[in-house]
Amino acid sequence: MSFVLKSTEERARLWKPMFASELPELAFHVWPETGDPQKVRYLAAWQPPENLAENFPNLEVLFSVGAGVDQLNLASIPENVRVVRMMEPGLGEGMIEYVLWAVLSYHRNMFQYARQQAAHVWKGAPNVSSSLFRVGVMGMGALGTPVLKKLSQFGYVCHGWSRSRHDIPGIKSYAGPEELDDFLAATDVLVCLMPLTDATKGILNKELFAKLPKGACLINCGRGGHLAQDDLLLALDEGLLSQAVLDVTDPEPLPEDHPFWNHPLITLTPHIASSSHAETGGEMILKNILQFEKGAEMVGEINRSSGY
Repeated sequence: MSFVLKSTEERARLWKPMFASELPELAFHVWPETGDPQKVRYLAAWQPPENLAENFPNLEVLFSVGAGVDQLNLASIPENVRVVRMMEPGLGEGMIEYVLWAVLSYHRNMFQYARQQAAHVWKGAPNVSSSLFRVGVMGMGALGTPVLKKLSQFGYVCHGWSRSRHDIPGIKSYAGPEELDDFLAATDVLVCLMPLTDATKGILNKELFAKLPKGACLINCGRGGHLAQDDLLLALDEGLLSQAVLDVTDPEPLPEDHPFWNHPLITLTPHIASSSHAETGGEMILKNILQFEKGAEMVGEINRSSGY
C-alpha cells in the first residue's frame, strides 16, 4: 500500500518524515516516482495525473492540496475514488487576515488615500464607525463562517448567504435564491467566498451589482470564474461599485494588457489570501488517512453531486 504526493518540494521534504513516523507501513512516493502503481491507494495533488483509472487502478482517495476542488475535472475521476479538499487551520487564519485587511482598508479609506498619494493629494476623510458598515459574505462554509465571526468582533454588521441556512450567534443567515436579493440590499461590502460550481460561475455580474446599495465594495477571494469581468468594469465606471479587491482572476495571471491592471478602483493581489501551510496540511492528510482506515468520516470530503 502506498501514497503518492504530486506537489511542491517543500511539502515532500516535510511530509516524508511525518508519514514515516505516523504510518511507517505506508510507502511514500514523490511524483513522478510512484513505485508499483497497483499499490497506490492515496494521491495528494493540485492537478492529478491524467488517466487516473489506468495509472492507479486501486486508488481509493484523492486529496486536493488546496481548499477547493474546482481545478479538478471530477468527471475524469472514477466514481469509487473519494475526493477530499484541504481543511487545515492555516487556510482559515490566512483568509481571516486577508478579508479583515480588505474590509478595514475600505472602511478607513486606505484605497482612496493610495490613489491620492499617487496624485500628490493630501486630503483627509471623516472616520466612520464600523457599526455603519454592513458586510455580507457569500459562502458560509469553513472559510466564510470564521471570517464573519472575526468581522463581527470589529463591530461590523455581518450577515451571510449560502445554499442552506446556518446558525451563527449574532450573524444573520440568508439562504437560497429566494433570499439573495434581500441579502444584497443589506450589503455595503460584499465578500465572495463561495466554491466555484456550475451554479456560481459568473454570479458576480451586472444584475447582482445592481441589487447592492450604490457605491458598494466587492472583495472576491473565491475564484476568478465567479466574476463577469466586463460587468465589473461597467459597474465601477457607472458608480454602482466604488471599489473592488480581487485576489483571484481568470486567467491567473491576467494578460499584460488587461484593463484590471491599471484601473484606479481595482486592487489586485496574486491569489495570496490564503494557502495551506505545508506542515499542518500534511498533518491533516495523515489524520484523514487514519480516519479512512478506521472507516470513519474524513474532514473535507466533497459531495460529488454538489461539487464541493
